[in-house]
Amino acid sequence: VDGWVLLPEDYDTNKTYPLILDIHGGPKTVYGEVYYHEMQVWVNKGYVVVYCNPRGSDGKGNDFSDIRGQYGTIDYEDIMDFVDKVIEDYSVDTKNMGVTGGSYGGFMTNWIIGHTDRFKCAATQRSISNWLSFYGTSDIGYYFALDQGGTQFKTDKDYEKLWFHSPLKYISSIKTPTLIIHSSKDYRCPVEQGYQLLTALKHKKVESKMVLFHNETHELSRSGKPKARMVRLNEITTWMDKYLTK
Repeated sequence: VDGWVLLPEDYDTNKTYPLILDIHGGPKTVYGEVYYHEMQVWVNKGYVVVYCNPRGSDGKGNDFSDIRGQYGTIDYEDIMDFVDKVIEDYSVDTKNMGVTGGSYGGFMTNWIIGHTDRFKCAATQRSISNWLSFYGTSDIGYYFALDQGGTQFKTDKDYEKLWFHSPLKYISSIKTPTLIIHSSKDYRCPVEQGYQLLTALKHKKVESKMVLFHNETHELSRSGKPKARMVRLNEITTWMDKYLTK
């Protein structure tokens, strides 16, 4: 698994630093050695920022990138192993770690907080929380949910498999304060995915907040209106600061 670690300019091995894990979308896309402006914002605020290409990512052949029917299993293991390696090699404050990601990265953020309490806060963006409803509401749901879920949506076992891979199934395990970011015109990962997660978190009395961007789409973080993109980044950064820099 390829991964990167961005360190604050004044990084000192005698100190420990809060960490932000950022997870890419896709999952069939890839991080590389390029400039990510939001990561630079966080590094300049004193965070160690880490990101990797778990199984499901592009760049290492079809076998590596094919995780159909396995979402939240081997990819989750790769990401957690990467975080463990970062902690082993760098001066990280393990009590102050946050996780964020968009689209598939949002799905994985939701999945992570349902399976571990190691992150003190989370910011999930344009995410998937429920594969069953995603099937019927996303512009690609009718084929993507079935293909990536490794199921045909014909039998009870098919429904159970999609639910097994849905982060919402594990809501009873979530304790992590969570920021939910969505756009009203996101037809890829519809806003109802965010509403479902927010409702469940509020019902469980988990600290949570939803920020909805009107007239923005799934592409908010990359090609949204400049003002909206600035608000988005500020909301995520403020949420991380609130929990990780006390």
